[in-house]
Amino acid sequence: MKLFDLTVRDFLSDLGSDSPAPGGGTVAALCGALGASLVAMVGRLSAGRPVAPGTGEQADVWAKMETAVREGDELSKRFLSLMEEDTEAFNAYMQALKLPKGTDDEKAARRAAMQEAMKGAARVPLETLRLCERVVALSHDVAAMGNKNALSDAGVAALAANAAAVGAAYNVRINLLSIADADFCARMRSDALAVLERVEKRAHDVRDVVERSFA
Repeated sequence: MKLFDLTVRDFLSDLGSDSPAPGGGTVAALCGALGASLVAMVGRLSAGRPVAPGTGEQADVWAKMETAVREGDELSKRFLSLMEEDTEAFNAYMQALKLPKGTDDEKAARRAAMQEAMKGAARVPLETLRLCERVVALSHDVAAMGNKNALSDAGVAALAANAAAVGAAYNVRINLLSIADADFCARMRSDALAVLERVEKRAHDVRDVVERSFA
């Protein structure tokens, strides 16, 4: 059974067990899915409804809300797939560890398989991180222009996406520690930190929108 098909209770039971997977990368992707779904919810509560004065032209606002619904739904589905892919990437590494190592050729093949598996384990959270950038951008749109009764939901969407991004970046960076390819590591680390910086800045902007509305 896929992780996303489990009940919440069963998923938490698996997460809290002594098995290393599912782990932090899976939780990061789940947080991204939660944020994306909240974005879609606020979009649905806003599209086709009266627009608050000063928010913008009605047609433009509605178009952005419809985009939030469509992309929020798509992003949520992709994050759910990444939950599964994160666990699969870990399992691929564990399988590589079990490869025979009796001869020099076997040892070399095993090392190569382990390195490739670790690269896969780093690529999955990097995609999670990159998708979070779009979630926070959409959460800013729905916070700034959407239904004000759902403003807190837009704020939580950004918080969830930001948490997902930080967690995903952690998982990229820890996997890089086991990879010998220096160029690959430098490129992945640079990409992860650059995207994370943008996500955190945009999430802070969403928080400002929310806090100003509460003042």
